[in-house]
Amino acid sequence: MGCHGGAGASTLATALAHTNAADAHGRWPAPQRPDLARVVVVARTHFHGLTMAQAAARQWASGSTPEGVEVLGLVLVIDAPGKLPKPLREFAHLVSGGFPRVWEIPWVEEFRCGAPPAPQHPAFRRIEQDLSRVVSGGTPHA
Repeated sequence: MGCHGGAGASTLATALAHTNAADAHGRWPAPQRPDLARVVVVARTHFHGLTMAQAAARQWASGSTPEGVEVLGLVLVIDAPGKLPKPLREFAHLVSGGFPRVWEIPWVEEFRCGAPPAPQHPAFRRIEQDLSRVVSGGTPHA
């Protein structure tokens, strides 16, 4: 679930479509079945994105999400090339504490230029492998 516009949720859903991943279009799902209630929150690493991820963590922690929603983790999508500025790194670390696990998708210039997200990209493979372990009851690398 992208917690703000441009978070990268549709890119992630496209890359993981073969796993039945889908974009929730910025809304908490209202599951018909418990297995449809698994959510990965997606946010960019800019101030607005991290603030929205923090709000999503608060909603989930307070029980304000639809019944049965299970948050599996947070995907942080790097918002620009280069090193994340210290204040944003610190804020990302703080926000990450509100989620059971965190994954990071690095800046990928090809995506910015319109290249389709490929499931074989290393960042997507790691997320897919970890989510597979989480869903099957194993321990992720996060």
